[in-house]
Amino acid sequence: MDFAHSERARALIERLSRFMRDEVVPAEHVYTAELSGSADWRQWRQPPVMEALKAKARAAGLWNLFLPEAGHGAGLSNVEYAPLAELMGHSFIAPEVFNCNAPDTGNMEVLVRYGSDAQKARWLTPLLAGETRSAFCMTEPGVASSDATNMQATALIEGDQVVLNGRKWWSTGIGHPHCRFVIFMGLSHPDAAVHERHSMVLCPLDAPGVKVERMLPVFHDYDEPSGHGEISFTDVRLPLDQVILGSGRGFEIAQGRLGPGRIHHCMRAIGVAERALALLCARATTRTAFGKPLIKLGGNEDIVADLRMAIEQARLLTLKAAWLIDTQGVKAAISEISQIKVVAPAVAQQAVDAAIQIHGGAGVSDDFALVALYAHARVLRLADGPDEVHRGLIAKREVRAQMAAAAAQAGA
Repeated sequence: MDFAHSERARALIERLSRFMRDEVVPAEHVYTAELSGSADWRQWRQPPVMEALKAKARAAGLWNLFLPEAGHGAGLSNVEYAPLAELMGHSFIAPEVFNCNAPDTGNMEVLVRYGSDAQKARWLTPLLAGETRSAFCMTEPGVASSDATNMQATALIEGDQVVLNGRKWWSTGIGHPHCRFVIFMGLSHPDAAVHERHSMVLCPLDAPGVKVERMLPVFHDYDEPSGHGEISFTDVRLPLDQVILGSGRGFEIAQGRLGPGRIHHCMRAIGVAERALALLCARATTRTAFGKPLIKLGGNEDIVADLRMAIEQARLLTLKAAWLIDTQGVKAAISEISQIKVVAPAVAQQAVDAAIQIHGGAGVSDDFALVALYAHARVLRLADGPDEVHRGLIAKREVRAQMAAAAAQAGA
């Protein structure tokens, strides 16, 4: 495994680092000030500074960096994209600036790989241009969605139409004023094999029968202007050509979507941890208490050392998973993807928590980015599968591998 940066990646890292330093991080407070501050998502608007930053990023060629497909994105491998995603993780607004924000990234990947030409023209093109936003409707309030086979919402085929019914929640991006459509996953064939029962359907947000019921707060914050919504679908009738890839192919698409998406989250989580550690060190070396710099008190040097080691280990595991995806495909990297999905958010949460502690009362205020970074890291331990699900998968595959190795040794 070779994790050395390619010449192209090095050039992009330099340009992206400069753009983050000069444009994105200084704009964070402006972005926050331009939000409406309203709990009513219908009052939300896109901060003007975001559109200005997006225009600058696109002009600078720092756009759709996550897509490896030529003609759509930058054509980078996962290993090449990893350090760029890490840099974006330093700021809660950065991913959207570069059109590399979830869930749009996952939806774009789905459309690039599985969408028809008509679906791409209608939905993918404006997403690639950053003109629209989208959401992904999979999780449901009435069932344990950590097991996606529990899904109760339906996408039933009736003649030349697909009919959607059910309720979804935690659909990120649904409150954004530029959100135009969702990808809905529902049960189509209840009697089929367990992973051939579901379909993914492109649904306009303004389709009759679609209703955004509410936005769900996270740690008492509504994550304006994107939000995380609860949406009801009542006899939503759509043309059959809005089904992606074909009826019953939902889980097949989901596996292709979630592998890269999960590792992108982990790459950004490393960036969260790095920024938290930088803020921690800056505070610890410039503030004094009881006649000493904070770094000399309470075992803080050990905390810094432990965080540095944890971040380095998490980064290497992330890169290994990325390398496996690049060289052997998502299926070969399933265990490593789950491993880093457990490790990276936990390391990020640990780093941000330590930084908050060093900052004292200021750490839980809005004067620093730590509250937003903490919320992101903590939520990531639930999003795209909770830790427990990933640990179960890791253990299952490990036991299988150990038993196979023991059998092979006995046979020899």
